[in-house]
Amino acid sequence: MITLCGDNCLSCPRYLAKTDEELRSVAELWYRVGWRDKIVSNDEIRCTGCSSHKQCTYQLVECTKENNVEKCNQCSNFPCDKIANMLERSAKYKAKCKDVCSDEEYRMLEASFFNKEENLKK
Repeated sequence: MITLCGDNCLSCPRYLAKTDEELRSVAELWYRVGWRDKIVSNDEIRCTGCSSHKQCTYQLVECTKENNVEKCNQCSNFPCDKIANMLERSAKYKAKCKDVCSDEEYRMLEASFFNKEENLKK
């Protein structure tokens, strides 16, 4: 399961978290790496998947609707400025994660979020 932006759900700790303890751990990790400005509730951190009703940080959900495609790599404009911006932001997150995560956490996040470009080309 690859998202619009190239994330891999099957290795994502947020997607995989089911228990309260796992969700709390993810909320703490997301705060530590800077993806949240506070430790959020389990309900807020729980992943419900990407869908057309959610707002996308990279505006990709809206863009795919406008271009009548299911995924970015199906678009005639791919790769576009939104993709370039997303990859640039992702590289910054990757550097931050290397600084603040344990080796195990980093490997998990890398498998989930830092292979976007390769995943989008599939």
